[in-house]
Amino acid sequence: MNIQIFGTNKCFDTKKAQRYFKERRVKFQFIDLKEKGMSRGELTSVCQAVKGLDKLLDDGTKDQQTLALVRYLVPAQQLDKVLENQQLLKTPIVRNGKQATVGYCPEVWKDWE
Repeated sequence: MNIQIFGTNKCFDTKKAQRYFKERRVKFQFIDLKEKGMSRGELTSVCQAVKGLDKLLDDGTKDQQTLALVRYLVPAQQLDKVLENQQLLKTPIVRNGKQATVGYCPEVWKDWE
């Protein structure tokens, strides 16, 4: 298993995801989206795994104007705008190779072990 957790240190669900893997002694790499965002390849891979960029967007984000803009743009431009504004992403995003989840999903992670 090659687990990556994308999130922020202030996100409660990200902390729960880290605790989930620590309790099971599963090594993971934590990437803080405030310090180092996702690359285009990582974001594209996660979008394919969760079947769409829309599932990655956080409806409860503080930046509602940018979220509305992203939803208004054509799909080719949406990815670029999300890469510039990664605070729009719902966290945690947990990757295991080509598989990925958005949010706290222990029922899916259990099958990865």
